[in-house]
Amino acid sequence: MRKVNFAKTFMGLVLAGAAVFATPSTQIWNPSTDIQAVNSFHLGVDNYFSIENNANKPYAFGTDIGLTYGLIKDLEIGFDIVDPTANPLYFNAKYGFAESESIPAVAAGIFNAGTQKDVTDYNIIYIAAAKTFDPVGRFSLGYYYGNDRLLITETGEKANTGFILSWDKAISEKVWLSIDYASGASFYGSVSFGGSYSFAPNTSIIFGFVIFNNRNLNSNNTFTTQLDINL
Repeated sequence: MRKVNFAKTFMGLVLAGAAVFATPSTQIWNPSTDIQAVNSFHLGVDNYFSIENNANKPYAFGTDIGLTYGLIKDLEIGFDIVDPTANPLYFNAKYGFAESESIPAVAAGIFNAGTQKDVTDYNIIYIAAAKTFDPVGRFSLGYYYGNDRLLITETGEKANTGFILSWDKAISEKVWLSIDYASGASFYGSVSFGGSYSFAPNTSIIFGFVIFNNRNLNSNNTFTTQLDINL
């Protein structure tokens, strides 16, 4: 869900403990420092699905329908419905300051705040900073921390902390590109890349590809489409 101008579940399974994202304003995968404008809504519809090795490792996530609202200046709140899942409701929030000529943008927030204790309450808290260097683009650096009972490796070891890196750039009024990375061996760790095209001033669609760090937890990489509409 890019909002400048993740809810995920294993394919075909309605599992209470499946990996899911309820996303704030993001790049392709990671949270960004962008904040939804005051008194405006953002509707996002995100899908992730494998496009290779589908004969042996078909993989897809539940559809994430999310709504974000700019509550006050510099603060957004949101929720996502992720289906098909047993516990589809997730919440997110973010507070931040815009970039200026001398200082970077800074944002802190939480996402994947589910309603079932130690089942869907991933509660990933993060802080990130971003600075634009023309003409190269914007670079972001951040850190995240989540529920150590859910952000784990395939052997049950804690993998609930890590850093996030991203680059993004609007190369025209309609086209935007991004690469972002999340460290860690939980389901969240990945590198993604792609871009978006704006059909109208308030409507765009992202096409991207996600390569997971731990293929024992995410059995296949995924293509993603993300429809974004500002209301």
